[in-house]
Amino acid sequence: MSRAGRQLALLLCSCCVAVAIPGGLAEEGCPAEPHQASRYVATVYEHQSFLSPDPLALTSREQALELMHRNLDVYEQQVTTAARKGAQIIVFPEDGIHGFNFTRTSIYPFLDFMPSPRSVRWNPCLEPHRFNDTEVLQRLSCMAMKGEMFLVANLGTKQPCHSSDPGCPSDGRYQFNTNVVFSSNGTLVDRYCKHNLYFEAAFDTPLEVDHTVFDTPFAGKFGVFTCFDILFFDPAVRLLQDSEVKHVVYPTAWMNQLPLLAAIQIQRGFAIAFGINLLAANIHHPSLGMTGSGIHTPLKSFWHHSMDSPEGHLIIAEVARNPPGLISAGNATGKTDPFHRKFLQLLAGDPYSEKDAQDVHCDAAPKSTTNASPTFNSEMMYDNFTLVPVWGRDGHVHVCAHGLCCHLLYQRPTVSQELYALGVFDGLHTVHGTYYVQVCALVKCGGLGFDTCGQEITEAMGMFEFHLWGNFSTSYIFPMLLTSGMMLETPDQLGWESDQYFLKKRGLSSGLVTAALYGRLYERD
Repeated sequence: MSRAGRQLALLLCSCCVAVAIPGGLAEEGCPAEPHQASRYVATVYEHQSFLSPDPLALTSREQALELMHRNLDVYEQQVTTAARKGAQIIVFPEDGIHGFNFTRTSIYPFLDFMPSPRSVRWNPCLEPHRFNDTEVLQRLSCMAMKGEMFLVANLGTKQPCHSSDPGCPSDGRYQFNTNVVFSSNGTLVDRYCKHNLYFEAAFDTPLEVDHTVFDTPFAGKFGVFTCFDILFFDPAVRLLQDSEVKHVVYPTAWMNQLPLLAAIQIQRGFAIAFGINLLAANIHHPSLGMTGSGIHTPLKSFWHHSMDSPEGHLIIAEVARNPPGLISAGNATGKTDPFHRKFLQLLAGDPYSEKDAQDVHCDAAPKSTTNASPTFNSEMMYDNFTLVPVWGRDGHVHVCAHGLCCHLLYQRPTVSQELYALGVFDGLHTVHGTYYVQVCALVKCGGLGFDTCGQEITEAMGMFEFHLWGNFSTSYIFPMLLTSGMMLETPDQLGWESDQYFLKKRGLSSGLVTAALYGRLYERD
């Protein structure tokens, strides 16, 4: 069983947001504890990149380098700033140096030659003439050495191949979307070639999956993957089967899609589900829906999401070498929390609960009234969800599709003039990628009509205290809690109870946008 399913129940603590100050530096909203050997200083940079005005046009290596050096100049400034703050590792985003939307031919001048760091020990800053076409690698190496920190960046790379290689493309070279890792002395430590490409015609899929892990003196082992990889078993989940991998560096160029897959949502859910620290650096192009970076731990997140600011953003946070906080809770809270006791009674199949009552009053026995809420269908995330409206101040509703039944037990201090719905989807997602998901989601709808449920919204007023649960067929379940203004929340409790996976939350900081359990059945992809 994965780390995601090892705990019966989990008690989680508060979330923190990184707050921007002039110059793009982030100061955390929570005071950092004094630096100890058990903690390290991590940095991620959300980069507003300089892009090619015409990525389809052919250009020279010199022109390509001119553009890339403009982006590298910004990187160098951020390394300098991070070094002053004591950073030990910095992560830059996917596509941040060269851009995107190239063809296979037009990207060629932007590619560096990539020797294998597993067979060749090389410090590009100290040995700049050892290989041709490595100008970008040289600058990154020098940044790492000057800043005295580990550095992770993404670039396009090329690797010649021979016609005797059955996988060799017709132009005689492989082109990869590549993450590179440099140590604090500038040595090229490792590289990862992206496996799950997202409509990237310029790049090849590696013939074999890279499972890249690098070691550091300050935090042990880090895993590496890129953007779309986060939704698939290989390499993301397989890397974390190594119990010594407690940290992941994650360059991404993620286009937000609400209500379930905003960048910070999936980043936060992944960190909680696997009990790891996730250092996620996204590209910053709000006009393309691309923003959302963070340093996410199982207990708190330092994040940035801005659709308004045109500038990049540096996040610095001190995090634990051994991510803490996933505390087994069992049924202990049920002894003192009447609301949680009702949830446990529902799971136990008490006679009143079998009616699926709409009115569940937490100061008395629930009434056995039949749930009169109608079910309906609406498109969410390009999938056909089955939903039921969530009406009134309190209640228990459920909705099923195929083998998955989702339940919601809720209380509301006041009822806002908004429509909320509980939705379920159990099936193969086939738009912009093919993968099998099981989802239970409480969402605020875009309007008062059922057909608006599933629309992308970021503001809400509805306050809830709730248990959300379902009979999932997978242990790979990512909890997601998003409130008004793109604020992340942390579950009070989550885990398995009577073969049901649940999420409990009380005391939201603002109106609920989305509460979801996003399950992946990798074997059904």
